[in-house]
Amino acid sequence: MTDTSSDKLITAAERFLGKGEQALTKRERQVLKQAIGRQALSRDTSEVFDDKSTFGQRLADGVASFGGSWTFLISFGVVLLAWVGYNLIMRGGAPDPYPFIFLNLLLSMLAAVQAPVIMMSQNRQAAKDRLVTGHDYECNLKAEIEIMALHDKIDQLRNDDLKRLIGKQQEQIDLLTRLMEKSVGTA
Repeated sequence: MTDTSSDKLITAAERFLGKGEQALTKRERQVLKQAIGRQALSRDTSEVFDDKSTFGQRLADGVASFGGSWTFLISFGVVLLAWVGYNLIMRGGAPDPYPFIFLNLLLSMLAAVQAPVIMMSQNRQAAKDRLVTGHDYECNLKAEIEIMALHDKIDQLRNDDLKRLIGKQQEQIDLLTRLMEKSVGTA
């Protein structure tokens, strides 16, 4: 970073955030640099997050998505009813007679595998939410900085207009004073 941009960063940090350069967080420093350089900050955080995901993470998301869907619930209910119905109809020759011990084993194994996969997916969603929240903070901070900068520009324009107006008034007062002095001198 050049001395000029470093000076701009220090000035912006003190003016807009009320902090010295050393007190800035990494995120605040980045936002200030982007605001000073007039660079866009917005990005698709979902795309950024999904680009970094591994096959296992995408698989966990898919399993959690399917496991929490109506399609899964309805099809699983149909399979359970079919299993119980078949075993009740077959009675003595049933592969899993009442009290359905094999079905209980399968359901327990499914729960034992499905629960950690759903937890992995929830952890990834929490990480994604933290990324989105961080990006929202950066966007809000940059917007605040831009608004404060616009206020400064408007204030400067107003001050320049007032100075120009006062200068014109002074010229008119001087002109009127000279006219009065001429008219008093000639009378």
